[in-house]
Amino acid sequence: MRRISLLAAVVLAATAARAEAIAPFSGSVSGGRLPAGWSERHIARAPPPRVQLVEDGAATVLELASEGAAGAIVHSVSIDPTATPWLSWRWKVDRVVASARLEKREGDDFAARVYVFFDVPLDQLPFATRWKIRIARLLYGDSVPSAALCYAWDNTHPPGTTAWNAYTDRVRMIVLQSGNANAGRWIDERRDVASDFRAAFGAGPVARVSGIAAGNDTDQTGERVVARFGDFRFEAGR
Repeated sequence: MRRISLLAAVVLAATAARAEAIAPFSGSVSGGRLPAGWSERHIARAPPPRVQLVEDGAATVLELASEGAAGAIVHSVSIDPTATPWLSWRWKVDRVVASARLEKREGDDFAARVYVFFDVPLDQLPFATRWKIRIARLLYGDSVPSAALCYAWDNTHPPGTTAWNAYTDRVRMIVLQSGNANAGRWIDERRDVASDFRAAFGAGPVARVSGIAAGNDTDQTGERVVARFGDFRFEAGR
């Protein structure tokens, strides 16, 4: 249940305040504090990753280094994904988590992850799903998400692989990068989160985006990885 508590922590931060824009890392000073709007979240019984702003090329970027650690940084938003569905960012890892296993709880570690949280009203969900979420919220607090996408840099599954999170079927995992072939290089990503939401959770209204999170974790495997992230942006179209 550790992953549920991590999700609760990061969503609590993302829903604590609303914001329209995502503060860029590139506007900050290397070695300085996180930009306004971003905050760290980690979980009990696992050390947090080392989080810092570093210079990479001509820009300041976010770096998270995990060694048997788990955590993320989060930013609140209030975005209509039907109007601005495209989320873009860039990321880089030094290596993948060699012994991770996407489909297993004991292997649920990734060199880099990006979460997108959706504020789906419970009355729009099937009874059994509402019951599960309410039980989880009794155990871990009201911040347990009703839906989320998790874009991952995996070790073995090919890009395009999708699966439910090993801990909950309210988080859809989407593998964007895999293996070490691109390790050490910046990779640009651009995702239509509205389309990804529909593919994961079915047709119908797409809920508002309430927050995003970036991080990595190796608390299950004990390995060491370093991930860097550039600025995040929501955009209207191509």
